[in-house]
Amino acid sequence: MCRTVQETPLLLHFTAPVMVRWPPFSLCLLLLLLSPPPLPLTGAHRFSAPNTTLNHLALAAGRGTLYVGAVNRLFQLSPELQLEAMAVTGPVIDSPDCVPFRDPAECPQAQLTDNANQLLLVSSRTQELVACGQVRQGVCETRRLGDVAEVLYQAEDPGDGQFVAANTPGVATVGLVVPSPTQDLLLVARGLAGKLSAGVPPLAVRQLAGPQPFSSEGLGRLVVGDFSDYNNSYVGAFADNRSAYFVFRRRGARAQAEYRSYVARVCLGDANLYSYVEVPLACQGQGLIQAAFLAPDTLLGAFAAGPRGTQAALCAFPMVELGASMEQARRLCYTAGGRGPSGAEEATVEYGVTSRCVTLPLDSPESYPCGDEHTPSPIAGRQALEAQPLLQLTQSVSAVAALQADGHMIAFLGDTQGQLHKVFLHGSQGQVYHSQQVGPLGSAISPDLLLDSSGSYLYVLTAHQVDQIPVAACPQFPDCASCLQAQDPLCGWCVLQGRCTRKGQCRRAGQPNQWLWSYEENSHCPHIQSLLPGHHPRQEQGQVTLSVPRLPTLAADEYFHCAFGDYDSLAYVEGPHVACVTPPQDQVPLSPPGTDHVTVPLALVFEDVAVAATNFSFYDCSAVQALEGAAPCRACVGSIWRCHWCPQSSHCVYGEHCPEGERTIYSAQEVDVQARGPGACPQVEGLAGPHLVPVGWESHLALLVRNLQHFRVSCQEGRGQSGGGSQQCVPAPDSVLPQGLPASFHCWLELPGELRGLPAILEETAGDSGLIHCQAHQFHPSMSQRELPVPIYVTQGKAKRLDNAHALYVILYDCAMGHPDCSHCQAANGSLGCVWCADGQPACRYGPLCPPGAVELLCPAPSIDAVEPLTGPPEGGLALTILGSNLGRTFTDVQYAVSVASRPCNPEPSLYRTSARIVCVTSPAPNGTTGPVQVAIKSQPPGISSQHFTYQDPVLLSLSPRWGPQAGGTQLTIHGQHLQTGSTSSAFVGGQPCPILEPVCPEAIVCRTRPQAVPGEAAVLVVFGHVQRTLLTSPFRYTANPQLIAAEPSASFRGGGRLIRVRGTGLDAAQRPLLSVWLEADGMVQASRIQPRDPEPRRSCGAPAADPQACIQLGGGLLQCSTVCSVNSSSLLLCWSPAVPDGARLRRVFFTLDNVQVDFASASGGQGFLYQPNPRLAPLSHEGPTRPYRLKPGHILDVEVRATRNPAPPGYSGCLCGGRQLRLPCVSQGEGLNLGISKEEVRVYIGRGECLVKTLTRTHLYCEPPVRAPQPANGSVLPQFVVHMGNLQLALGPVQYEAEPPLSAFPVEAQAGLGMGAAVLIAAVLLLTLMYRHKSKQALRDYQKVLLQLESLETGVGDQCRKEFTDLMTEMTDLSSDLEASGIPFLDYHTYAERAFFPGHGSYPLQPQPEGLGEDGRCATVRQGLTQLSNLLNSKLFLLTLIHTLEEQPTFTQRDRCHVASLLSLALHGKLEYLTDIMRTLLGDLAAHYVHRNPKLMLRRTETMVEKLLTNWLSICLYTFLREVAGEPLYMLFRAIQYQVDKGPVDAVTGKAKRTLNDSRLLREDVEFQPLTLMVLVGPEAGGAAGSSEVQRVPARVLDTDTITQVKEKVLDQVYKGTPFSQRPSVHALDLEWRSGLAGHLTLSDEDLTSVTHNHWKRLNTLQHYKVPDGATVGLVPQLHSGGAVCQSLAQSCPLGENISMLEDGEEGGVHLWHLVKATEEPEEAKVRRSSLRERELAQAKAIPEIYLTRLLSMKGTLQKFVDDTFQAILSVNRPVPIAVKYLFDLLDELAEKHGIEDPGTLHIWKTNSLLLRFWVNALKNPQLIFDVRVSDNVDAILAVIAQTFIDSCTTSEHKVGRDSPVNKLLYAREIPRYKQMVERYYADIHQSSPASYQEMNSALAELSRNYTSAPHCLEALQELYNHIHRCYDQIISALEEDPVGQKLQLACRLQQVAALVENKVTDL
Repeated sequence: MCRTVQETPLLLHFTAPVMVRWPPFSLCLLLLLLSPPPLPLTGAHRFSAPNTTLNHLALAAGRGTLYVGAVNRLFQLSPELQLEAMAVTGPVIDSPDCVPFRDPAECPQAQLTDNANQLLLVSSRTQELVACGQVRQGVCETRRLGDVAEVLYQAEDPGDGQFVAANTPGVATVGLVVPSPTQDLLLVARGLAGKLSAGVPPLAVRQLAGPQPFSSEGLGRLVVGDFSDYNNSYVGAFADNRSAYFVFRRRGARAQAEYRSYVARVCLGDANLYSYVEVPLACQGQGLIQAAFLAPDTLLGAFAAGPRGTQAALCAFPMVELGASMEQARRLCYTAGGRGPSGAEEATVEYGVTSRCVTLPLDSPESYPCGDEHTPSPIAGRQALEAQPLLQLTQSVSAVAALQADGHMIAFLGDTQGQLHKVFLHGSQGQVYHSQQVGPLGSAISPDLLLDSSGSYLYVLTAHQVDQIPVAACPQFPDCASCLQAQDPLCGWCVLQGRCTRKGQCRRAGQPNQWLWSYEENSHCPHIQSLLPGHHPRQEQGQVTLSVPRLPTLAADEYFHCAFGDYDSLAYVEGPHVACVTPPQDQVPLSPPGTDHVTVPLALVFEDVAVAATNFSFYDCSAVQALEGAAPCRACVGSIWRCHWCPQSSHCVYGEHCPEGERTIYSAQEVDVQARGPGACPQVEGLAGPHLVPVGWESHLALLVRNLQHFRVSCQEGRGQSGGGSQQCVPAPDSVLPQGLPASFHCWLELPGELRGLPAILEETAGDSGLIHCQAHQFHPSMSQRELPVPIYVTQGKAKRLDNAHALYVILYDCAMGHPDCSHCQAANGSLGCVWCADGQPACRYGPLCPPGAVELLCPAPSIDAVEPLTGPPEGGLALTILGSNLGRTFTDVQYAVSVASRPCNPEPSLYRTSARIVCVTSPAPNGTTGPVQVAIKSQPPGISSQHFTYQDPVLLSLSPRWGPQAGGTQLTIHGQHLQTGSTSSAFVGGQPCPILEPVCPEAIVCRTRPQAVPGEAAVLVVFGHVQRTLLTSPFRYTANPQLIAAEPSASFRGGGRLIRVRGTGLDAAQRPLLSVWLEADGMVQASRIQPRDPEPRRSCGAPAADPQACIQLGGGLLQCSTVCSVNSSSLLLCWSPAVPDGARLRRVFFTLDNVQVDFASASGGQGFLYQPNPRLAPLSHEGPTRPYRLKPGHILDVEVRATRNPAPPGYSGCLCGGRQLRLPCVSQGEGLNLGISKEEVRVYIGRGECLVKTLTRTHLYCEPPVRAPQPANGSVLPQFVVHMGNLQLALGPVQYEAEPPLSAFPVEAQAGLGMGAAVLIAAVLLLTLMYRHKSKQALRDYQKVLLQLESLETGVGDQCRKEFTDLMTEMTDLSSDLEASGIPFLDYHTYAERAFFPGHGSYPLQPQPEGLGEDGRCATVRQGLTQLSNLLNSKLFLLTLIHTLEEQPTFTQRDRCHVASLLSLALHGKLEYLTDIMRTLLGDLAAHYVHRNPKLMLRRTETMVEKLLTNWLSICLYTFLREVAGEPLYMLFRAIQYQVDKGPVDAVTGKAKRTLNDSRLLREDVEFQPLTLMVLVGPEAGGAAGSSEVQRVPARVLDTDTITQVKEKVLDQVYKGTPFSQRPSVHALDLEWRSGLAGHLTLSDEDLTSVTHNHWKRLNTLQHYKVPDGATVGLVPQLHSGGAVCQSLAQSCPLGENISMLEDGEEGGVHLWHLVKATEEPEEAKVRRSSLRERELAQAKAIPEIYLTRLLSMKGTLQKFVDDTFQAILSVNRPVPIAVKYLFDLLDELAEKHGIEDPGTLHIWKTNSLLLRFWVNALKNPQLIFDVRVSDNVDAILAVIAQTFIDSCTTSEHKVGRDSPVNKLLYAREIPRYKQMVERYYADIHQSSPASYQEMNSALAELSRNYTSAPHCLEALQELYNHIHRCYDQIISALEEDPVGQKLQLACRLQQVAALVENKVTDL
C-alpha cells in the first residue's frame, strides 16, 4: 500500500545533480506511469519509460536486480521489471568544451545539458553500481546496489585522470569490473570524442577504490601516438576466467586507410597492459563487426553485410583458434622480431609507440605469459582470423547474446528494427527458429542483451523500454504437434506430462520415448496407428485393441487408461498394443438426430495426461432403417455397420438377435452365409406391365417381387467355425400367412396432395419371385402437364414396407393435354392409345373412352394463320415461316405440300413442328411475282393463306456519310429500294459486320460501323437471307481517327451553352460529335429531374434523327448530359457545354467522335473542365422585379456584383451607373461572373437593342446601352434588361429611359439679365471645359483600349504558357526515355575535381613534366624531395604555419591564395580526415577573427585559403549527392532551358532571343519565323556518327530564321543527343549540304556571294534566305577548306546565341553584319509615316517595347516546374542529408555557441554563405562544372536569373519590390517567399537531426579519399606548391624556427632538406 507523504522539491545543483530517494507516493505514481502493458508471451514482463531514452542495462547476478541507465535517470528494477528505486542524474549545467567546474563563470558556454548514461557496471565484491555519464567529461560515480538513489562516491573536483567515459553520446564506451587480489579494477575502453578527450587513452586500467577512484594513475594505459590515426570504435567487452577481451573496429596506421575488425586480449591480473595483443577478425565476404558476445568456447560476432551494410552475417570464432592466433602473434613479436617463417611481417607493435618487436629467447612467451616491462607491447597481429558465416539476416544486427543449454548453443540476435531472432547453432550452420518484434518498429535493440542467472529469461533493452523475454517459450505450445513444429531446440514434448517443456523439466527425459525433440530423426508425436474393431454397437460392451508405436514404458505400479469420452477403462498393454473395454450402453452418448451413430474421442491416458487420441464410433442399427424409408432392409444390411435385417418384424439389429423362429438377412460384410446383403432383401423389382396409365380409365397394376419366402417360412441359420452352415426350417404360424389364403399386401401411390392405397394380392411364380396385383382403380388427378410420374411402393399389411430395388414410378397421362388438334392427336405415341374423338366437343381422348363411331380417322384440312415474311428476293432461298393448325402429322405429310405464289417451297425438317409450324425455303421467281401460300396434305383440300407473298428485288443506291473514322461508330445510312425484303438482313462494311439499328425501312437501312485495322476504302454489302447486294459505285472510306490537340475554354456555368472551340485533325470524319458530361447525382436529383431513358431511343421510318436527350440515367448512379457539336471544318469543332443539374458532382467530361472518346483534359493539354455555379441576380429596381429602372440615355452601365444572400444592408443603394446608381446584387453563387464565361460571350439586351459589354470582371460588368430607348420585345410595355450567359437568360427587370427635362417658363427679361451676367463667366470657363471634356473622353477611350489589350494579353500569356508547358513536358518525357539508354553526361570525378579546384582554366593547369632526364639527371632527386614535402604536409603545425605565413605576405594575392588552397586540396585528397581537421582549425581561427569585427561578413567572399578549402571540400563531399540526387533535376532544368531557347529565334549578332528570362537578352521585336524539320543524313558518307554502317535519316527541328551555324549546332545537338559534348565533332569542322535529288548538293554557309548587303549592312544567310523547304534532306560533311563561314576565324568564340563582333571599317569597306535586327535602331525622325492598320500596330508596339516583357512571363511559367524540382532536390530533407552538410552545420553551430553569437540571423548567414551561395549557386550558374555540355550565352543568362532568385531566397531580409525594381527580380517576386520558407525549413530540419559522429564522418571521408588516390598530377601539384613556398621561403623558415614545438620537431630543418633536393639549394645542413 502506497502512502502519501510530504515531498521535498527536486533541486539541481550547478555542478552535479542531487540524488533524491523517491518517497513512497512518488514511487507509486511512477509505478502507475511506467506500468508495463500486458505482453502476449506467458511469463513476460515489460518496463516502459516513454519520456526518456534508455542507454544501458546491467544485472546484479546474485540479486537478480536490474539497473537501467537512461538520459537523466537511473532505474532500479526487480527481476519482474517492477520499479524499485530511481535516481535523477540530470540535466546539469555543463559543456563538453570545459573541464568540470564549480562556478559557472569558469565556463561561459556552459548550458543545461542532458546527461546520457555512457557506462553502467556492477561490482559484486563491493556491492556497488558504477555509473558514468556524458557530462563533466564522462566522470563516474558509485551507488549502492540496494538503492541506486544513494550515492557512495562522487568526485567533487575530478582531475583529467578521472575522465572515464566519452563525453559525446554517439561514441561508445565499454568496460569490465575485473577482480584482483586486493580490490576490483575497472577496465574501460572508449572511442575518440570531443576536444578534451585527446589525452584520454582508448583503453585504461582504473582503480575502483583508494584515494582517487576511477583514476588510472600508476596503472596501465594504451598509449597512442596519434589519436586521429587510431580512432577505435568499441563494440563490446567480455571476460572469461583468465582474460578480458575487447572487440572493436579501427583504421590502421596511415598506410592502412580502410577500417577492420579486431579483438584484443588482456590478462585479468595484468594491471599494466603488458599482455595486450590484438588480431584482426574477418567474416568471409562481409563488412565490419557490429555486435559481439563471448559464449563458452566461442566468440560470436555479427558483421555488416549487403551492398550498403544494411544486412548482417553471424560468424563464430572458436576460442581455441583465437587464442592460438594471439599466441602466434605474441610469439613472433617476442622471439622473431614480428617476422613469420616467410620473412613477411606477421606481427608488429601498433598505435605509434616507440616499442618494437624484439628477439628474446624462445621460451619467453611461456616465461612471461602476461608480458613484462621488457616485452614489447601493444602487439597487433597482421594475419586475420577468418570464419565462414553461419547465418545471413536481412536486417542489420545491433546485439548478440548466447546460451549453452542442454548441450546446445542458442544465439539471440537483436536487429536495428526492434526484432529479436533466436538462432540454433549446430555444426557450421545457424537456423533462425523464431523471430518476434520486441520494441517499436525501427527502435534498435541495445547491445546490452542480458540473460538472467538461471538462463530462463532474456532482458532486452530498446530506446524506451525493457522487456523480459522467456528464453524458451515452451508452455505456449499447447500440443505435441505445435511443440515439435516450432523447431525450438530448447523445447520438447514430455509425453507422460503432456506438455511442451525444457528437457530438465521433464522428469523421465532420460528414458526412451519420454521426451521428444524436434531435431531427432523419426521424432513423431505418439499417435494411435490403428483400431480393431474400428467401431462398435452401442447396445453391448466389447474389447477394442489400439496400436500405438513408440509407447513409453511405465513402472510396474503404473497403468494406462482408455477414455471413451467421459468413460474410463483400464488399459492392458502388450508391446505397442493396448486393449480396452468399451463402455456400457447407458454410458454411451445418444446419437445426434438424423444420424445412425455417435463419435466420441478415444484417448490413451496416463494419470490425467492424454498420451494419444483418436475418434471412435458407436452405431445404432435401429436408427439405420429410419434414415432410408424407401428401402429399409437394403439400407440396413448394406450400411458400413455390422447390421442385420429381420424381415417379419421389420427390425434392423446387430449381431444375431432376430426373434426366435424368424429368418435373418445378414449384413453384406458377412462372408460365411448365403442370405446376406441388399440382394437377399424382400423387394419390389419393378412393374410387370406397362408403366403408362391413362387418366379416367380403370387400370390394373402388377409389380414383380422377389424374396418373399422370408414371409412364408422362418429359418434359423447357424455358422460353424469351418464356414459351413446348417439350416432348420419350420412352417410359419398360421396367423401370419395361412397356406392358400390371399396375402395381406397394399399398393401405395403418391399422387399430388394425396397418398392413395390399393389392396393387393400375391401371385406366386417359380423360384423366389412373385407378382403383386394391385386392385383396379380409375385415376383422376389434377394435371397441369401431359404426363405425371407417380411413385409407387408395396407394404405387407399397412406398415411393413417392401424395399424398392430402385425408384419406381407409374406415368399417368391425359390425351387431351398437349394435343390441341387432330394432327397432334394422331401424331401422339401409339402406345398411349389416343384418338381424335368427334363426340360432343372434338378432342383427343384415350381410345376406350371414345364411342366407336365418333373416332375421326381423317383430320380436317390445314389452316394457315400467319406467314412471315411477306417479301423475298427473286433468287429465292428465303426461309418462310407458316403458322397454323393441322399442318400434318409428320414431316412426310408436308414435304412436298407447300407452295408460295404458285412456286414450290421446300420445308426444313429440323424446323418443322407437328401440325403447328412449317419453315420452308422459297424457290426463285421473277421480280414482282405475288400470290398466297398453300399447304396441300394428301387428299385433303389445300389450306390457303389470306396474306400474299411478293418477290421483290432490293437495290442499294447510295451512302451517307461517305467516310468515317477508323475506330468505327459511324451511323451509316444505306439508301435504296425494297430494303424491307425478307425477315432478316445483315450489313457489312469491308468484311466487318455493321450492326443494323432497328427498324429497317423500305428505302433506308441504318447501321453502325465497327473498327477497321487500317484506313482505306471498304465495300458495303447487305445480305437479305441468303442473297447479298453490294454497293459498288460508292464504297465507304475509313479515315484516320480524329485527333484533338486543343480545346478551350475549360469552364462553364452549370446552365451550359458556352461555346467551346475544339481544334484537331480529321474532325470532319465524325458524323455526330458529342460533348458529354458524366455526373454523380444524389437521390434527390435523380428522383426529381432525371428519368431513366434509353441512351439510343428507337428510330422510326421517315422521321429525322433526334438530338440526344439532354440528360439520361446510366448505371451505377451516373448521369450523362450531352450536346451535339457542329463540324466547322476538318480542324475545328464548335461545341456547346451541356447544362447540368445543380447538386450533381462532376466525374468526367469527354468528346465522343463516333467510337473515339477523348477526355477534355487530354484534348486541352492537361486542363480539366470545370463547372461554375450559376449566377442568380437580383432585380435592378429596389422596388421589385416589375418596377422599371430609370436610365439616362448615353451613360455606360457600371454594374457591380456583390455576393450576399441577405437583403442589402442599411445605407447600401447599389452601384454607380453613369452618374446614377444601378443596384445589381447577387447571391454567393453569382460571385465570379467571369469564371464561367468571357466578356465576348456575354450578351446583354435591353428590349430589342443590345447593350455592348465593354468589360467583365469577377464583380463588375460594364456595358454601353443604346443611345435611344429600344423597342420592347415579347409585347411588353417597357424593354426588359436581360443578360445572356450561354443558356442562361437572366431578366433583371424593365428599363425606362429618362427624357431630357424641358426648360421651365422663365421671363425674357430675367433670361437676358442672367445671360449678360453669366456671359463673362461662360467666356472664361468655356475653353477650359471643352479642353477638359476632350481629354476626359480621350482618357476613357485610352483606358478602355489598354484594358482590352491587357485582358487579351493576359489570356494570350496564359494560353501560351499552357501550350509551351505541354510541348516541353512532351520533350522532357522523350528526353527521360533517351536518358534511360544513354544516361546523364556527368563528368568523371577527376575532370569534375579539376574544374572545381581550378575554375576558369580551359584545361588542367598542372601539366605533367616530361619523364626524360634533364641535364644533370636530377629527376629522381626532385621526386624524392617532393615526396618529403608531401610527408611534411602531414604535420599539422607545419601546414598551419605555412598557410598563415603565406597569407601574411603582402605580395600574396587573392588569386594566389585560392591557387594554393586548391593545390593543398589536391595534395591531401587521399587524407580527407586530416584535411577536414585543418579546415576545422582554420575555420575556428577565421571565426575568432570576424567575431571582433562583423560576424556577418564571415565566409561572404573567397578571400582566404580556408574559404577556398571549404569550397573544394564541399565539392568533394557532395559529388555523390550530385550524381544520385540533385544532378537529374539540375540537368533536366538545363535541357528544358536549352529546348525553350532553341524553339524561338536567336539573333546570332546581338545574342538576343525571343525566349529568355533575362530582360537584357530579350528580343523586343516581332520576328516572323516558321519551324522546319530537316532530314539529316547520318552515316559514313554524310559525316554522321562514327561506326554506323549505313546512312540513316534523323529528323532535326530548326527554324527558317536560323543562320547556317545555328542550324549546324541544333543538328549536332539532336543527332548526337546521347553523346557527351566533348566527344562530338566541332561545328566548325563540318559543312552543311542541302541534298536535292540525286546530284543536287549545295553547301550552305553564313556568308557567301548570295548574301544580301544594303547600306553597309550585310545580313547573315539563313534557311529562309536559301528557301530550304520543310522536310528537306541535308548532310553534315567534313570541311575541305577554311573559308566561307563567319565563325571559322573566331574558333569557339561564337556558338549559338553569342555575339559576333561587327567587322571593323577596314574590313569589307566598313560593312556591318546583322541577322534578325540591326544593332543600332533606326532614328525616330527618319521613319516613314505608316498608313495601314498593321503598320500603325507595329508603330504602337515600337512605342511600348515593354509589351514584349510578357515573353519573360511565358518563359517563366513554362520553366516553373523544373525550377521547383531543382530547388526541392537541393533543399529537401525527405532523403538523408549528406553527412558533410550536417557536419559543417554542426561545426558552425559549435563556433557560434563558442563565441557567444546568439543572433539567429548571423548563423543563418554563415550557413548560407558556406553551402548554398558557395556551392549550389555555383552549380546552378555553371552546369558545365558537373556535366559534359555546352552552355550558350542565352542559357547562361537564364541560369543567372534563376541563380539570383536562389540567392534572394537565402537572405533573411524581407524581399521588397517596387515599380523601379529590375524586371529580373520582379519575375520571381511571388515565389521567393515560398523558397525562403524552404530554406528555413531545410536549416531547421538539419539542426534537429541527430548529430554526425566522428566515426561516421571519418568513415565517409576515408571512402572519398579512395576516389582520387591515383591522381595523375599529384607531383606536379606539389611542384607548383613548392614554387609558392619558394617565393616566401625565408619567411616560412623563420616562422618555423620561432615556434618552440616546431623546433622540437625540426620542421625548418626538414623543409631545408626538401629545398636541397628540389632545387639543389645549399643549406646549413
